[in-house]
Amino acid sequence: MDLFSNFEEIDKASKRITELTALIDKYNYEYYMNDQSLVSDFEFDKMLRELQDLERQYPELASPNSPTKRVGGEVSKAFKQVKHRFPMLSLGNTYSIEEIEEFESRTRKLLGDISFSYTCELKYDGVAIGLTYRHGELVQAVTRGNGAVGDDITSNARTIATIPLRLRGSYPDDFEARGEVVFPFNEFESFNRQRQEDGDEPFANPRNAASGSLKLLDSSECAKRKLQFCMYFMMLPDNLELPTIDSQYATHFGRLEAAKQMGFKVQPYIKECRNIDEIRQFIDYWDNERWNLPFGIDGIVIKVNQVELWERLGLTAKSPRWAIAYKFKAQQVSTPLESVSFQVGRTGIITPVANMKPVWLGGTTVRRATLVNADFIEKMDIHEGDYLLVEKGGEIIPKVVGIDISKRNPNAPPIQYISNCPECGARLVRAEGEAGHYCPNQDGCPPQIVGRLEHFVSRKAMNIDSLGGERLDLLYRRGLVRDIADLYSLRREQLVGLEDYDELGQRKTSIQDKGADNIISAITKSKEVPFERVLFALGIRFVGEVGARKLAFHFKSIDSLMEASTEELAAVEDVGEKTAAVIYDYFREPRHRELIERLREAGLQFELSSDNAQQSNELGGKSFVVSGVFSRFSREEIKANIQQHGGKVVSSISGKTDYVLAGEKMGPEKLKKAEKMGIPIISEEDYLNMIETVH
Repeated sequence: MDLFSNFEEIDKASKRITELTALIDKYNYEYYMNDQSLVSDFEFDKMLRELQDLERQYPELASPNSPTKRVGGEVSKAFKQVKHRFPMLSLGNTYSIEEIEEFESRTRKLLGDISFSYTCELKYDGVAIGLTYRHGELVQAVTRGNGAVGDDITSNARTIATIPLRLRGSYPDDFEARGEVVFPFNEFESFNRQRQEDGDEPFANPRNAASGSLKLLDSSECAKRKLQFCMYFMMLPDNLELPTIDSQYATHFGRLEAAKQMGFKVQPYIKECRNIDEIRQFIDYWDNERWNLPFGIDGIVIKVNQVELWERLGLTAKSPRWAIAYKFKAQQVSTPLESVSFQVGRTGIITPVANMKPVWLGGTTVRRATLVNADFIEKMDIHEGDYLLVEKGGEIIPKVVGIDISKRNPNAPPIQYISNCPECGARLVRAEGEAGHYCPNQDGCPPQIVGRLEHFVSRKAMNIDSLGGERLDLLYRRGLVRDIADLYSLRREQLVGLEDYDELGQRKTSIQDKGADNIISAITKSKEVPFERVLFALGIRFVGEVGARKLAFHFKSIDSLMEASTEELAAVEDVGEKTAAVIYDYFREPRHRELIERLREAGLQFELSSDNAQQSNELGGKSFVVSGVFSRFSREEIKANIQQHGGKVVSSISGKTDYVLAGEKMGPEKLKKAEKMGIPIISEEDYLNMIETVH
């Protein structure tokens, strides 16, 4: 092909990419902003595939804000920390309408005879982020972090359909759009159902799920969550030349109206209020109506509307004086107790649960709530048939906060705590100084067996991520897996077609061809997990992740560990006599030794590899706090390296901290605390000199 023909083809591809990009952007905007489908799903997918093919063929023509970025695909090793151009201040919060009245009165007093108004808007229960736009293009997305520094999540932000990648109409040449990423209730519930079908644990609530989604290293996984971004603020640099008359940007309300024209999703519920009566009416309305929204809110934000007055009102150390947040009080209901059931946890701990007459609370129907332990039941003085006072705060999980004594039947007997395990019948034990009762039958009590299986497959242990709690429970009840070693005998044909249903006949989990392949693949890969994590995965009581590493480094192999005396075990750093006795007894049990032999035969690692072995004792038990980003190590690698040279890694700075190992973009609060306490702050180079490994 001659040079001219090549130029002709590239020009043709460029024009087609521009055409497809414009069409896809238009269809996305109408679908997500105006709820209109202008084209069939088939035609839309066909155009998207064509654009993806052209960008693969001509990567030099692909834009970082192409619509193809909506499906993700970028994989990061870590999130870069970024200093905010405009600090993300938090708002002053109150649960009191009287304090809102004081805020309004104080504002009027400070502004004197100046005419102004307020905006009242919903306070989203999500994750705050800032989006930087230059020349109409998204260039960066950053989480709030500590208000001064946040994480760069640009690749994940591009997958959120309500974040415009290119702006429409007229817009400032350089500004920051702030808003909240929320997980709409319907999408959250749908995603949780899918997780349960796949055998994964459901998320606890939409806010935590949204936060976790933004921190996924694989942006294609974030794209599956169908998050939404709702803009609530526009930050403009000083002396910025605005594209339209200044009056449009002179008020907060006007800026949000302008943002709508640019393509942002802005809540339709914002209202301009003139006085405290209108503010109070807005709060009262949404205190009741919030449960009918498709996403979570936890209050109302009130701001002075006129932007020029913000500087006059000023800031406190932490928050602006021109804005305040009213937080809704937790909704509380009274409902009768129908029965108390007792659940056995993974470690044998017994949790009493109140089964109540179904009641509507905080946007969901509540039927159950924890009663914590025997002391809680006794302290609350709960009787059969009592009317329980139940509320939800910021979390999804309801809690019992009291009893409506006025509705108690005077003849109702108090609730009696059980004395035997409801699953296996073993006599319950309550150790001295512990709050809960537990079942001691760890090797014969089904929930404990499944619990140990869950611990074994967990991320920090064997990382068999295709097996969640429901799938493990199904495998146990079908007799396919009775202990952790049985996992390595599973065959694909045993898994395909397995299904489980709840009491209402709804399918809880199902394993089909792809799911079975994923399970077998993850189990096979787990054989590469190093010895220290295998030791942690065994689930020996009192042996946590750090303890397992220290035992592995000290004894080097499972055989040496199994033959160690209690005195030898107790001599390991941070392994006391109590833990040493438990470890010693564990390995005296023939069934545990048999289990380890079966795992060894399956191919698990029971000796410390040369890569992970303790290399020296140069650091001699010195404790380090690690903060920031490093050039030669990832943060996890440098932590492991400290331990390999005899040091300890701790999470927070205290008087016992010997060094703070600081990389780039170290957290400012940690830096300030270390300097105040006089703790040495060392660089990556300083650290390498300490262990004498600089080449």
